[in-house]
Amino acid sequence: MELIIKDKKHLHSGAKKLIEIFGSNRIIAFYGSMGAGKTTIIKAVCEELGALDIISSPTFTLVNEYLTSAGEFIYHIDFYRIKKQEEVFDFGIEEYLSSDNYCFMEWPELVEDILPSNTLRVRITVDNDEKRVLEIT
Repeated sequence: MELIIKDKKHLHSGAKKLIEIFGSNRIIAFYGSMGAGKTTIIKAVCEELGALDIISSPTFTLVNEYLTSAGEFIYHIDFYRIKKQEEVFDFGIEEYLSSDNYCFMEWPELVEDILPSNTLRVRITVDNDEKRVLEIT
């Protein structure tokens, strides 16, 4: 499935559509080059899900937890700084992936072989008009 986000003013409507596409899936991996909009799109999705916390890139913390207005947690993981796959087990990746909460991941290429089979993948590319093209599989 493909979703196009034309510009920032369409970001939240795109986030709502993404949530519909996610359905009951809670483990979502976001792929894209640096600057493609992974964090920005995840931020909009979290806001649409009712996150009460400030949403920011977890590049240095590796994992950010956001509380929603419904009292649930959303986990935002960034694998960019991971050098060896073993490092993700040190911070308890299994607990996040098995929590039944939303788990949004950036740079999942680094841990691809440990992702659950039900992981939804969102590939983000930027076209010539700066539109974000999201391919969801």
